[in-house]
Parts: sequence; C-alpha cells; structure tokens
Amino acid sequence: MSKIKIFSLGGLDENGKNTYVLEIDKSIFVFDCGLKYASGNMLGIDYIIPDYEYLVKNRKRIKGVFITHGHYENMGGAADLVKNIPEIRLFATKYTKYELLSSGVPEKNIMEITPHKKLNFGSVSIFPITVSHSCPDSVMYVINTKDGAICYTGDFIIDSKMTGHYDMDLGRIAYVGKQGVLCLLAESMFSDHPGHTSPNHRLEEYFKDIVNKYEQRLLYLVLPTHLYTIQDIFNSALNKHRKVVLMGKRLQNVVAFAKKEGYITFPDDLLGDLSNIEDEDAILLLCDDKENPYASISKVLSGYDKYITLKPTDTVIFAEPRYDSNEKLLVKIENDLAMFGCRIISIPKDKSILHHASSEDLMLMLKLTNPKYYMPVKGEYRSMVLNADLASSLGMPKENIILKQNGDVVLIEDGILKESTEHYKVNDCLIDGKSSDDVGDLVIKDREMLSENGIVLISATLSKKTKELLVGPEVTTRGFIYVKDSKEIVSGIKKISEEVITRNIVDHFVDFNKIKTEIRTELSKYLYEETECKPMIIAVVQEV
Repeated sequence: MSKIKIFSLGGLDENGKNTYVLEIDKSIFVFDCGLKYASGNMLGIDYIIPDYEYLVKNRKRIKGVFITHGHYENMGGAADLVKNIPEIRLFATKYTKYELLSSGVPEKNIMEITPHKKLNFGSVSIFPITVSHSCPDSVMYVINTKDGAICYTGDFIIDSKMTGHYDMDLGRIAYVGKQGVLCLLAESMFSDHPGHTSPNHRLEEYFKDIVNKYEQRLLYLVLPTHLYTIQDIFNSALNKHRKVVLMGKRLQNVVAFAKKEGYITFPDDLLGDLSNIEDEDAILLLCDDKENPYASISKVLSGYDKYITLKPTDTVIFAEPRYDSNEKLLVKIENDLAMFGCRIISIPKDKSILHHASSEDLMLMLKLTNPKYYMPVKGEYRSMVLNADLASSLGMPKENIILKQNGDVVLIEDGILKESTEHYKVNDCLIDGKSSDDVGDLVIKDREMLSENGIVLISATLSKKTKELLVGPEVTTRGFIYVKDSKEIVSGIKKISEEVITRNIVDHFVDFNKIKTEIRTELSKYLYEETECKPMIIAVVQEV
C-alpha cells in the first residue's frame, strides 16, 4: 500500500503554468512544466513560471518530469527548471523533444519516449497513451501504483478523424479503466462548452472559403506549435496555383522538421520563397513566439519588416488563439490594420483553434476510465467547478470530487482519500529577458510607477574639503513634467533639496543617507500637493 500526495505548483485557477507533482511514498514525479503569458500590466515581463523551490529542495527524490505535448503552457518552463536542477531528466515524445530542444533544454536532459511503451521506476510504472491534440505526438500518462492507476490526461479532444500522429487510442484508455483507476486528473479549460469540441476545430473548409473568396495576398498569423492548423492552411491552398511562403526561421525549421517526420504533408511545389512575397496571390504565414505575441504583424504594420510591405489590398487572418492577457494589444492591432485599409478576419466563435476537451469529451473520458476519485485541473476556478459538475452529473459522489488551489495537497493513503490541510507555499517567478531569476513584485511596482508618473533626478556636488555646495541641486525629469512650462515647480524642487542638504552638513560631516531620505520624503509631499502625481525620486549627492 502507498502514501500518495498530489499537488500543483501551477495550473489551478489559471490558464498556463501547468506543473503537477505526484509523490508516491518517497519518489516524486512531475507532470508538465509550463509557463503563463504575462498580461499587459506586467511591464517588461516576458512570461511567468512557478517557483521551483520545492523541487530544488527535493531534487534527489525526483524521478523525472513527464511532458504531455509541445505547447508552451505545458513545457515552456522546462529550460528554466533545468537551470535550477541541471541533472533533472525530462521524458517526452519525438515532437515534444524537438520543441524542448528549440526552447533551450540541453539534449542530455531529454529522454525520448515511445507511446504505449512502459517506463519502470521500481514499484511504480508510467505508461504514455496517445491522445488527439493540435500538437502531434501528444500523450496522456497512466501512473501505475500499488493502489491503482492515476491518470493525467494533458490536453485532448475526441475526434475519430484525427489519425496518425494525432490519433487517440481509446481502446487502451478503456482497458486502463477496466483495470481500475484510482484518480483521474483532467483538463477543465473548455468544460463550459456544450457537446464535443469536434468538428469545430476542423478549419480546412473555412480556410478554403477564404482562399476562394479573396484572390489577393493573404497573411495568416499562426503559432508554430499548432501544426494541425498549419496543415489545414496547406490543405486549403492545394490546386489553387498559389504559393505558401513561410516567414521566419523558426516557422521554417518547424515545418521542415514536421514534414520530414510525417507530422504534416504537402507537395514541395506548394512552398514559395522570398521571391514570391510580392505576388498578388501569395499566402504568407507569420508566427510569433512565447515572449512577444503579435510581434510579427506589429513589425509589418509599423514598416520595420525587412521583407513584407503591407498593402491595403491584403487580407490578414488571425489563425492563432486569443488570450485574455493580450486582448488589448490585439484590439489595437486590428484597429491599426483597419485604418491602413486591410481586411481583417478572425476565427468565428463557433470554430476553435484550441484543441481542448469540451463537456462531452470530458464525460466520455470519465466513462472510459471510471475513476474512484476525480480532480479537475488546468483552467480558471469556474471552469474547474463546471468540470466537477460534469462528474457529479454522471453519478460520482461529491466527496470523491477534488477541487484544490495551487499548493493544496491531496492525500491518498492505502487507496483512500484522507482529509488534509497540508499546503506548500507556491509563488510566481516573473521572467524578464534571458534571466532565469525572478524579477519580483517590487520591480514591477517600480516599472508601474515610472510608466504612470515618471522620474525626478536630483543631483548635487559638494566640496570634499569644505563641504560647501559647489554644483546644484540640478533637476532632471523624465515622463513627469515639461520643464520649460513648469519653472516654478523646478525652482521649488531646487529650494527644498538645497535646504535638506544644507541642514544635514554639521561640523564638516555630511550624512548622505539622511539627505537622500529627506529629499525623497519632502519632495514627495511637495510634488503631490502641486501635481497630484507621485514620481520616482532619486537623489545623487557626491563629493569632489
């Protein structure tokens, strides 16, 4: 019999940052290692990952990190985790391995796995099963313990038309259910969507209508990891005598690898090159990365792209997901495109770029696995509650349905769910640029203050011998006031600063720390009374 703990470092009550920890006796297994996109008010932050402190402290007990598929929400934090734990092993299928390598994970850390081939870790074994998703080689994991199987679905939809590298082995999932599932962890993102996600995710016919209707140049905005959507775009262009041009090295490399491995198929003569960019009937595919949503079309729109010059006759198709975190940016781009004269097409609400399980998909997964306990994961809390309601509607006792927040521990001993108040402290790490260190809330507050109220810099120079004021105080402002129109305020700043400096020079001794503190305090009060703004105030006092 086993003592099992299940908790999340990220992914509960949020979209992204999926990182789920499973402790079986003394062994730790981690499932997915994702990131979350930063919202517009997180100035300068590229993306957010969980705090890996718990994993670092328990690094010797970790058997591995098991990645379900190659989307950033599920594997985007892997490179940062490897920086914290250089010896950690990541288990992934072939395409997911390619995405991990592309994101900066060293090859020595990646163990390539084959679906339906068991991985043994002492008394525990892990069995990956193929599932259908917009990303090829996606899998769910079955963790076999002494008390029964624990299943983590990852992202999936149920669609019998998705075959090959996008196939879902429903037979094996049903077999696992017959053997006995102790606990099922299933995604919640689309739990409020009625019916199945299929066939709303099939966009080939929709894209064909666009190609047939608009004969001039088309610009598709895509995510390079959504290969199923890219395949639909290629299919829509077949036999139309139009060239598809892949813009950017990232997208070119992904498509080349995918074609080589059989993840996508298209005739070689369908692809164009840079010489076809200006063709009136060209189809251009542009992609973005995890740090800069809509960066490619923004560059084209502003006229800074080296190859593409936007035309009023262009049609721009947003064939990538809309995220709440960048909705304002998207609306601005659409408005600018409209002003330029371009035609804008977004995927309609009855279609779906994202391949997530809707209510009928989730209920079918519940029926196939027939778990003793059910834990909704991945999604905002309202979506998790709706997911729990689906299980309840199928007759599962409410006491067997587990709703938790990040850090809350689910305890199962000898196959029985126990009450637990244990909680691990979990935090967000804000990543800016290439640094893997947490930027922190204080830095964000400083950036917010600078963006809203600007900065005031006070500089003064004293004599090293006599301690007399030689130069200044000089006032420099950025983003606060227009100096030429605010001479009275600038004079007030100089007067207050000079008074503070003078009274803190006693018997040829200068208390520099006290000067800086008092300048900040007194100027804050003065400037708020005069302008009702609170700029950042920096005082620099030196001796020569």
